[in-house]
Amino acid sequence: MTRHMHLNLFIHSRGHHEASWRHPAASPLALSDIRYYQGLAQQAEAGLFDAIFLADQLALGDDVAHGPRTALEPLTVLAALAVSTSRIGLIATASTTYTEPFNLARQFASLDHISRGRIGWNVVTSWLATAARNYGAIAPLSHAERYARAEEFLSVVKGLWDSWADDAELDDRAGGRYANPAHIRPIDYAGTYYRVAGPLNLPRGPQGRPVLVQAGSSDTGRAFAARHAEAIFTAQVEKTQAQAFYADLKARVADAGRDPAQALILPGLSPLIASSTSEVQRLAEELSALTNPEAGRQRLSGRFGGHDFSHLPLDRPLTPDDFPAPSSVEAARSRTEVILDVVRREQPTLRQLLARLAGARGHHTVAGTPEHVATLMAEWYTEGAADGFNIMPPVLPAQLEVFTAEVLPLLQRRGLFRTAYEGDTLRAHYGLATPASQFG
Repeated sequence: MTRHMHLNLFIHSRGHHEASWRHPAASPLALSDIRYYQGLAQQAEAGLFDAIFLADQLALGDDVAHGPRTALEPLTVLAALAVSTSRIGLIATASTTYTEPFNLARQFASLDHISRGRIGWNVVTSWLATAARNYGAIAPLSHAERYARAEEFLSVVKGLWDSWADDAELDDRAGGRYANPAHIRPIDYAGTYYRVAGPLNLPRGPQGRPVLVQAGSSDTGRAFAARHAEAIFTAQVEKTQAQAFYADLKARVADAGRDPAQALILPGLSPLIASSTSEVQRLAEELSALTNPEAGRQRLSGRFGGHDFSHLPLDRPLTPDDFPAPSSVEAARSRTEVILDVVRREQPTLRQLLARLAGARGHHTVAGTPEHVATLMAEWYTEGAADGFNIMPPVLPAQLEVFTAEVLPLLQRRGLFRTAYEGDTLRAHYGLATPASQFG
């Protein structure tokens, strides 16, 4: 199979710019209307994307007055998308912090059967204090304990997904034998955080198990990804840093005894696209005019675990001293490091930083013509910075339509992106092997 760039469509709000929900080119459908997600998934499938990607948050944001902070539960959405699409992969986020492993293993295995092998799980640990309170905790777990629990969680769900042999389900109606019990085994897991007997009460899925996706870029997150992840979603805003991350992660995967080609690295990319520079500038100004800097300040506080930024003037250049050290933040540590790196490198004012974060929450944003966007993507892909991208259109569906109509053909003409699906599962799209079975 020819090596091609991998592309996910990351569906978020009415687009990844924080003001997208207000823009006239955004979808008129409510964010609780499943037709919105189905339409986007079908557009992405027509464009031959590898997968769609859904994030999640287990609490209502404090800034809901200034923008949508609600979304349909992602596993439920995948079930609806599985029966309204036929080829595109379907990836949902689910937390190891506030979920029982048996429930999650069963849900994702069911989705893999429903979709005929197109499911991926974005493995996250949950850091929001508001989420902790929603699940009966006084405070969120520490960064270290979240990952310790996640390590056990992965051991349990992998064991459950491997508790049936491929041939365990006989469905022999004439002979009266539904399954071969000798090919179904309990896991009898007993750890610090979980005790699970198993086996799973569902046959092995079409992919062996769902594709494992991970998005942490802290040192702990990278070590976790090296052991488990088959696709890594990361925030990288500059090519040389993306190349360093790529090389580091691939080396860690090899050190963990895995094939580096079996761990794809997919930075987030939010392209604002128009036919001319002046038109792109007009679109950027429209979105900027719809943003609320004080709401952005509130979201920045959430990124840094509730740190108070209210005293900072909007138009003074920032320094790292204006922020808490990432090591002291028990939230999403990797994203705080990305923000601080921008501050060190560019010394933006708070207003400029908030405008930048408004574009895609710290992911790489680019504004330009289709040729400019395609060239940037090609350079990152061919120069060891990415195996592909999580595409984060700033306004949906308008910017997805422009991307598929104008950018994808340029990538295809350069031989960098597929012209047809070559398989039927997410593992096939990603070029990933089926996990080995304990039954041989």
